[in-house]
Amino acid sequence: MEKKVCESMQNGAVLGETTKKDENIRRGNWGNQIEFVLTSVGYAVGLGNVWRFPYLCYRNGGGAFMFPYFIMLVFCGIPLFFLELSFGQFASLGCLGVWKVSPMFKGVGYGMMVVSTYIGIYYNVVICIAFYYFFMSMTNVLPWTYCNNPWNTKDCSGVVGSSYANASIANTSTLMRNISELVNHTAKRTSPSEEYWKYHVLNISDDIGHFGEVRLPILGCLAASWVVVFFCLIKGVKSSGKVVYFTATFPYVVLTVLFIRGITLDGAVNGIKYYLTPQWKMILDAKVWGDAASQIFYSLGCAWGGLITMASYNKFHNNCYRDSIIISITNCATSVYAGFVIFSILGFMAHHLGVDVADVADHGPGLAFVAYPEALTLLPISPLWSLLFFFMLILLGLGTQFCLLETLVTAIVDEIGTDWIIRNKTYVTLGVAVVGFLLGVPLTSQAGIYWLLLMDNYAASFSLVIISCIMCVSIMYIYGFHNYFKDVEMMLGFPPPIFFRICWRFVSPAIISFILVFTVVQYKPITYNDYIYPGWSLIIGFLMALSSVICIPIYAIYKIWTSEGTTFLERVKNALKPDPSWGPALQEHRTGRYAPNVSSGSNLNQEGQLLHTKEKPEEVSLMIQGSNDSAHNPEASV
Repeated sequence: MEKKVCESMQNGAVLGETTKKDENIRRGNWGNQIEFVLTSVGYAVGLGNVWRFPYLCYRNGGGAFMFPYFIMLVFCGIPLFFLELSFGQFASLGCLGVWKVSPMFKGVGYGMMVVSTYIGIYYNVVICIAFYYFFMSMTNVLPWTYCNNPWNTKDCSGVVGSSYANASIANTSTLMRNISELVNHTAKRTSPSEEYWKYHVLNISDDIGHFGEVRLPILGCLAASWVVVFFCLIKGVKSSGKVVYFTATFPYVVLTVLFIRGITLDGAVNGIKYYLTPQWKMILDAKVWGDAASQIFYSLGCAWGGLITMASYNKFHNNCYRDSIIISITNCATSVYAGFVIFSILGFMAHHLGVDVADVADHGPGLAFVAYPEALTLLPISPLWSLLFFFMLILLGLGTQFCLLETLVTAIVDEIGTDWIIRNKTYVTLGVAVVGFLLGVPLTSQAGIYWLLLMDNYAASFSLVIISCIMCVSIMYIYGFHNYFKDVEMMLGFPPPIFFRICWRFVSPAIISFILVFTVVQYKPITYNDYIYPGWSLIIGFLMALSSVICIPIYAIYKIWTSEGTTFLERVKNALKPDPSWGPALQEHRTGRYAPNVSSGSNLNQEGQLLHTKEKPEEVSLMIQGSNDSAHNPEASV
């Protein structure tokens, strides 16, 4: 008996545990819980933390934006994160398999797969462009420093003129003349970094329908990026869990180095003030709250299927409640920290140009591949800082890409479920990687940036909100919140705190609905700089968005049609009922209502362990330990 209790206490796989034996031998588990936390941090902390949040913050009232941002984190972000982690961990299944809980809603899982496919295709293209800039930074002078290159136009005007290649640094009069020229012609000025991006890297076409030629350097980097992702996932979570020790932590080293360098520059304080100065009147603006809710929702990766997938490899009694809080707060803290890094450099650049910070601030690809690289050219030893910056972008992107690919692979393997497919999971990973590479090839053409932004704006926009809302409703009101709360208590050893129970049932669905309404009301057709997308391309964008949502009603109709029953209502009821195999994956964890039928005179589980369920049922839950090897009460702290 004592031996069994000790084994159950090791299920959390905390750091320093004496055994690393997989609990789920057939499917596998994380080597230890640190690997899961780092992988989840790498998944949640992505490019958006660097190139979207700082811009949203200064645009929506600076420091005042932090208030609605953290309100949305507490009432929507963390509860949804905890819900998805506990959902996947309880069943030890990916985003398709977990819908044994209510088979009619399995279309939600297919919708998550479609969304992850779209994101995985274009996300790796962004990573490959970062790879290209990283390689191009291996030089004495960054190629986007001057305007004397074959791809430059007559409108090009840099902070450092081409004459500086051979001129003395002491020749300050030339520098002043260049800066004056920049200030006087700000409206029509194009920077060397912008022309390098548009005319050399992309060689951009004039329309989304004009694909032109495939940019071979970008295609080569795309192939390299997929090769890296494949080899990091070649053994599933066993290999990726080791890689994240570097990919999830080193970006913080780079951020810290860039932050220290940034705050020592002239004008950095002005940039940080611009980033943080509160404009409290903007708190009353609904758009600010909408942006805060949307940023929290998309930044944490809710409804992508990745959180469910990563948690499915946890040991059954791992404390995912604690993990969800740690990971969510780390993600948001990283966003705030990245803002200091970005705006300290942009403040320095604005000071150099003699313009306002707003004139040089940007977001998305414009920040990562135009504004920030231009600012780096002003620094001594600029290639070094450029190498660090793009290496950081690569690692941030890879952390998310690992989970996107693993989400698809796990869903396929779990759905087929044969011993052969489990043994040959590597080939599934290879197949998905090859298909992802081939589908990404059009995005390396001269029109690729148009399609990339179209996918970014439509493939994972309002569809994610709908998927998340239906997931909440189906778990809380179709499967039943009482049932789910008992499942969580069986797994963690304590029921979900009352705050989370209220959020799951009422607050989070209401906020998700608000995000959906906000997204629809604030909708504007996509543009790229001065280019206006044609109507047919917008239709394609909406079809991409609908392709994930439409999976839900289509599968529901199919499930009702194939369910048993003489009447339509009976078919619906049978389609909604949990599958008989729903519950913990391992027999040793199937206690209580999941326990197999045994003789009335015995209270033994499958391993012969005595469970006093009749006398003191509440003590059974208290015997189940969290990953920190200690029992928890309902209001357990982090």
